[in-house]
Amino acid sequence: MVTKSIPTKTTGPLHFEDLEPRRFEDLVRRLLYDFRQWRELEATGRTGSDEGFDARGYEAVQGNFDGGIDGDNDDDDGSENRTDSDVKDRVWLIQCKREKSIPPKKMAAYLDALPRGQQLHGIIFAAACDFSKAARDAFRTRTRELGFQEAYLWGKGELEDMLYQPKNDDVLFTFFGVSKRIRQRSLSAEVRRKLVVKRKAQRLLQSFGLEVLVRDASDDRYPYADETQREKLRARRWCVYRYEGCHHDGLHVLRHRHLAFIDDGGVAWDFAECMDDSAPHNNPWRTEDDEKLVNQLAAARANAMTIWDALPEKNRAWLEEYLVLPYDSVIDIDDKGDEWFEGPHIYVDEFDAVRGPFRDYRRVKLRTIGQWSARHAKANPETRVKKFPRDEALDR
Repeated sequence: MVTKSIPTKTTGPLHFEDLEPRRFEDLVRRLLYDFRQWRELEATGRTGSDEGFDARGYEAVQGNFDGGIDGDNDDDDGSENRTDSDVKDRVWLIQCKREKSIPPKKMAAYLDALPRGQQLHGIIFAAACDFSKAARDAFRTRTRELGFQEAYLWGKGELEDMLYQPKNDDVLFTFFGVSKRIRQRSLSAEVRRKLVVKRKAQRLLQSFGLEVLVRDASDDRYPYADETQREKLRARRWCVYRYEGCHHDGLHVLRHRHLAFIDDGGVAWDFAECMDDSAPHNNPWRTEDDEKLVNQLAAARANAMTIWDALPEKNRAWLEEYLVLPYDSVIDIDDKGDEWFEGPHIYVDEFDAVRGPFRDYRRVKLRTIGQWSARHAKANPETRVKKFPRDEALDR
């Protein structure tokens, strides 16, 4: 059995450094809205002369949000002077730095440059980088010396944690085009589509060995193949295969089928390279070269069959190789066919130039012919013995 390791899908780091400075400030301000109950949250940094404030917040400690505790706001002239009712407000300073790194000395310099003479309750220092332990210690020590009652350091990790919270999904999408909700909806739609294809295949393609036509839905030249000498996948993007069932990774179709041998211990094995019984019988696009090859190999196949028939029945086997058509590559299945090919047509996405619509790996099955007591073996090149001639190998 050929297997392929599939890496776990993870979300890559968010690139805060790619945001413009003002957009980074906007991002931090959006995350601040649910941080406290703000009477006001000002984007002071957008004017240029911010006096150390990229944003300034007035946290309402008491529950009146209409201009003052007593609700009287008739004298509000829009100036910076605040009334006695604002004594309970806590003033916060928010600084945003879109830098790749901030070492401890630079952190201390930023804090020392903060404006003096203002009664500030708390500070939030947000940056687009990760902070070292020394930088975090410097921040805590200096903010305590400066008299801040609350101080928060938001680095890259903290910002990502907040953005990936469900309540901030719209912020994540606005600034980075990433949405967990949209991704979940897309994943749900993808799973539903795969299940629809799988169930339709199980309903319409019930017979194993059924000949089917796999077609590139974008190739409108069907049913007339190119007469050029270009490689087959480019010249004709449709092909007849034998269907071999639905599996966890997609629809399996037969690619090669050889007479084989398995020893009593299920370790040593061999197969007849000189023959291949996978070719479908009903193929309107079979060329003269294909017919010539079949005729040329007829004698070799007869020789392999003689060797195979002479084996004990318990050692006779088949080596089969399958192509895997992923469910998400299937557009639809037409079980009625047409005048060219009456069997089912499987419409697929555009062919890859190398592997067509199939996965980049194949499944190999090596088993004895017994219907009820079949034995399986691993097609390991190191345990292969010589039971069949190898001087007439097919071009694989």
